[in-house]
Amino acid sequence: MSAEASAFFRSWDPRIDVIFVLGVLAVLYVTGWLRMRAPQRGRLRVTRAANGWRLGAYLGGLALLGIALMSPLDVLGEQLFFVHMLQHMLLTMYVPPLLLLANPLPFVMWGLPPALRRSLGGVLVPEGFVRRVLLAVTPPAVLWLIYACTILLWHDPYAYSLAQGDSLVHDLEHITFFVASILFWWHITGAGPRIHRPMARWKKILFLLGAVPANMLTGITIAFATTPLYAHYEAMPRLFNISVLGDQQLGGTIMWIQGSEMYIIATLILFSRMLGREARKQPLPEGQWASAEALKAPGWQR
Repeated sequence: MSAEASAFFRSWDPRIDVIFVLGVLAVLYVTGWLRMRAPQRGRLRVTRAANGWRLGAYLGGLALLGIALMSPLDVLGEQLFFVHMLQHMLLTMYVPPLLLLANPLPFVMWGLPPALRRSLGGVLVPEGFVRRVLLAVTPPAVLWLIYACTILLWHDPYAYSLAQGDSLVHDLEHITFFVASILFWWHITGAGPRIHRPMARWKKILFLLGAVPANMLTGITIAFATTPLYAHYEAMPRLFNISVLGDQQLGGTIMWIQGSEMYIIATLILFSRMLGREARKQPLPEGQWASAEALKAPGWQR
């Protein structure tokens, strides 16, 4: 067996803590989803929210999170920089949107025992202390800054080497990446708790495009560096016959191109919905634009 194949099969790490957390989140969501669809007083409580695609998105997001944290991506990321970048893409670009599109909060709340659900529900009541604090500390500009700074911080050579040399710091790196990304995509998806005013689509587009430079410029800097930036990988055995510099260039390219991909996809989706909304607008009645008074308006005289 080749060294690469051997490393792949030996690199699965079924962590009990991760499996427990993912299992609890899955059970709560599925339980709440089933309860929202269950018959009550002779009627089906089938709502638009409790549909199959939301359930699939949520479970798919949890599955990708498990792959990011327990598959060879996590272990081989210690030996190959580009694999570590693929892991980061899952944690920031794919898992958060999938989870948030499923709008997990109401389903997880319905999955809790009634007494606990009522207690936690009271925390986010309008005008409550927790809600007011969240409203104050999570405006879009603040979350954008947190997201951008998190990306820049953990790709600094010193911070990156610190994370690679200590498992606790490495876990902290992943947690901060994931939490910052959840907060960023929260405003885009409009998932609960909905404590802010909904963002207009054009504002969401600007919010998304504003996040591109942090990934793109960092990726370009890494991809075009002529010397190794991360000393950790110089001491690692080389797999797949890829040099340290070639590995670094590939990882930087992944961050540069793939790291901007989800922003562009989400922007195109929002833009197409804006155009679709305009196309569905009813035309003005002829009397509002074909009258003599309307034709004399300044706009028609240009």
